[in-house]
Parts: sequence; C-alpha cells; structure tokens
Amino acid sequence: MTSPRARITKAVIPAAGLGTRFLPATKATPKEMLPVVDKPAIQYVVEEAVTAGLSDVLMVTGRNKRPLEDHFDRNYELEQVLRDKGDDGKLARVQESSDLATMHYVRQGDPRGLGHAILCAAPHVGDQPFAVLLGDDLIDPRDPLLSRMIEVQEERGGSVIALLEVDPGSIHLYGAAAASPTSDGDVVRVSDLVEKPSAGEAPSNLAIIGRYVLDPAVFEVLSKTEPGRGGEIQLTDALQALSADESLGGPVHGVVFSGRRYDTGDRADYLRAIVRLACEREDLGPEFRDWLRGYVTEEM
Repeated sequence: MTSPRARITKAVIPAAGLGTRFLPATKATPKEMLPVVDKPAIQYVVEEAVTAGLSDVLMVTGRNKRPLEDHFDRNYELEQVLRDKGDDGKLARVQESSDLATMHYVRQGDPRGLGHAILCAAPHVGDQPFAVLLGDDLIDPRDPLLSRMIEVQEERGGSVIALLEVDPGSIHLYGAAAASPTSDGDVVRVSDLVEKPSAGEAPSNLAIIGRYVLDPAVFEVLSKTEPGRGGEIQLTDALQALSADESLGGPVHGVVFSGRRYDTGDRADYLRAIVRLACEREDLGPEFRDWLRGYVTEEM
C-alpha cells in the first residue's frame, strides 16, 4: 500500500535581492515594499500563499530588509490612533497584514543566488515538500496557480514548476524547459532545464515563472550545485539535476499557466501592473478608467 504524501503547509519567499533595477527608490526601501496601488508587492505574494492553504511563511531576507518584518508585525501606536478616530476601515486594512500568516525570517547573509537563498530555508522546512514564491511575479487570485501546483505535486510527487509560453525572443530572460505532455492538459513532464538560454539554445519557449513546489530532496542537490550563470547557485541547475535523475527526488513536472500574471520585476511592467490592477478595483476602477480613457484620447 502506498503511503500518503505529506501535506504541504510551508511557503518560502526569497526577498534578499538588492532591487537595483529600481534605484534610487530601493536605496533605502526594499523593492518588495514598493506599492502596487495601495499594498506592497510582498503582501500580494503572502496572500496568495495563504489562499493556497500555506499559513506558515518563511521569508529569506538580507540587509536593509527590516521594513518587511515591520509590515507583517503589529503597529500598536498606529492602530490606537485609528481606533481613537473611529476609522474602522483603515484599522482593518492595517491589521490585515499582521493577521495574514505565521511569519518567520532568516537572513541569507551572503548573496549567492536564488538556489543559496532556498538552502537557507532548509532548517525551517525540514523533510516536507514546500512552496517557493518569488515576489516579482504577482498571480491574479482569480487564477489559482499555486493551488493547482500543490494538487499536481500531491498526485504525482517530486517537484512542480510554473511554466508560461513566451515569445521566443524573450526566452533569454527566463529559465527554459524541455517538456513532454501528460494525461493532464495543463501538466507536462520536464526532462531538461536551461537558465536564461539564447533563443538558439532554448529547448522550448516554455519559461519558468516564479512559483515552485519542491521536494525536500532539492536541498541535498543544491548543497552540491556549483555556481552557474552569473556566478550564483541557480535553482534551475538543481531542478535540472532532479529532472535528469528521478532517483534523486522524484520527477519534475510543470504546470503551464495561461492566467493573469503581473510582472513587477521590470519598471515598465511594474507600471503596467499598477494600471491593470487599479482598473479592476471596484473602489478605484470606474473613476480611474474614465481618467485613463481621457488621458489616452487627449494626450496620446
């Protein structure tokens, strides 16, 4: 009789990057705290983890990242001011972030890449499968990608990565996967992975985006992974090893995502994400859309 697979309860969010593409805004403010409409980007990511049933969240941070911890902590002075004013709406929004999840923090210390950041999570995660969410990719809550990935991992074991079909001319910005179909239309079996290949070297136009559900065997592989592209320990290289040898930690599958994704890792895409999300807000959308139509018509 096959033993049941361990239920996934933990999420890891790497947040140690310097955010150099957003300087000078990120000189003293973590890039994860940049607002997307009226919430920092990192809060959207934690909310996604919680919606998928992962209320135990470990954030891998670095220097100058203390505002991340403060944001998910209580601010009693501010709460009391709002309470005294009778502003229950703002009070609820302030308390929302501190009540979201059980938050834990560990410092990466030495910025040696995403793979190294994941290794920092090993003592907290232990021997259970876990999710990794990168803060640059915001997934619309109407498209439950992470929940689907957890479902696939629980059914098939091993590790699961999120894939997106991109224009071949953009594949050099991503990790790329070689994959074959499975009995599920949105699931593929991954046989090879290449980190940021040129268009001619890419095995496909299936790009890895910032969601992973990983078998704990990835820690052992990462501990032996040599620095790769950029002189950093690449998670893609460890997953490539797992895909090439199932005995290391089960197969690697991919969920091909076709929903709404907001890329906040690039300045232009960050602005587009704000506009799209603002347009869809019930409280802001109608007035903002009217203004936007007028601006485009009159100014453009």
